[in-house]
Amino acid sequence: MSKLNISPGTWIVTATGSGASVYRGRNQANLQKLNDWDPKDLNDDGPANKTPPEMSGREIDEATFSKQLAERLYQHAHSGDFDKLILAADPNTLGEIRPLLHQEVTQKIEREIDKTLTDLNAAELTEYLSNNL
Repeated sequence: MSKLNISPGTWIVTATGSGASVYRGRNQANLQKLNDWDPKDLNDDGPANKTPPEMSGREIDEATFSKQLAERLYQHAHSGDFDKLILAADPNTLGEIRPLLHQEVTQKIEREIDKTLTDLNAAELTEYLSNNL
């Protein structure tokens, strides 16, 4: 296993259409979990664009959460809360969120990982990143 070297200014966000976890580099070998982000007021917020009639309620909720996630990342990027971002999401969520990300966020993306990693705890995520970055 290689040694993970993620600075404290780097955030690692693992996401699906139903939630996200936020970590930051704590030292050269560990990650610290900062927060879990859950969907908020999905009916009030709505997805980014008009929804096709064939979209299920679950798909609409996932699109809405992707919009909320993009907005939260922008707020934190704009506030200077992170310098670099590693964004890990299932392929569908990653595809939903990419066009919604503000340039201020995309400029900080160091790596995108199209894989569901939300079930991993901080130690497991550290090990995964050590072996795959």
